[in-house]
Amino acid sequence: MAHEDSELLSRNEMRGVRMLLEITKPDLILEENKILSTIIIFGGAFITEKSHTKKRIENIKDLIKKNPKSILLKRNFKKLKNLLKISHYYQSARDFSKLASISNQNKNCNSHVIVTGGGPGIMEAANRGAFEANCKSIGLNISLPNEQIPNAFITPGLCFKFNYFALRKIHFVMRSVAAVFFPGGFGTLDELFELLTLSQTGMKTKIPIILFGREFWENLINFEYLAELGLISDENLNLFQYADTASEAWEIIKSSNISN
Repeated sequence: MAHEDSELLSRNEMRGVRMLLEITKPDLILEENKILSTIIIFGGAFITEKSHTKKRIENIKDLIKKNPKSILLKRNFKKLKNLLKISHYYQSARDFSKLASISNQNKNCNSHVIVTGGGPGIMEAANRGAFEANCKSIGLNISLPNEQIPNAFITPGLCFKFNYFALRKIHFVMRSVAAVFFPGGFGTLDELFELLTLSQTGMKTKIPIILFGREFWENLINFEYLAELGLISDENLNLFQYADTASEAWEIIKSSNISN
């Protein structure tokens, strides 16, 4: 039968069918689990627990002793030292996720369910916080050339693997009532500007967009400069807010009058 023919479904001509399946399958499963709303958490895959980062530093120190002239090892050592300085964001993401999940436990965690990209780093921390609160959380993983293995804290049955970034983004946004952005790289920035654009253009109902770690974000992006140049309006600066603690981020969401 056609729907059982994997070779047929893999053909270029069937791309539209595959895209429809990627839209429909997660939607059906989330409806069956009565997931009413989600809180998106984005952040870097390389931001790990402080103890884990320290172990990596010790390991690379040993390698440098054996290869003292290696420029690459010294470069990686410097990067790890910098990652150690921001490793506290792992615990912050874990704390926020636990706080947000516990706050909705009476609803069986079907409202404001944590959703992440399903991978390591900040994503793992967020799924872990919900897990530690005995609450559900979702992972929207993506098929990449360098395989990204789903973290162990996603609720069984709520981990989805996508082939298309665009469809993955749809599922991130469609049920979201808030988004918290921790420090991260290209992927985090991509999702941030996607959501800001959707909010700016009215394509997405305005939700709290929280940039976690004011110092990091203000050093990285000069939003005021964009407004001064007239490239965005002054009102666009109100599309996001800053937070530096888990409780501060959660208070912003609670006070935003988002529907439960």
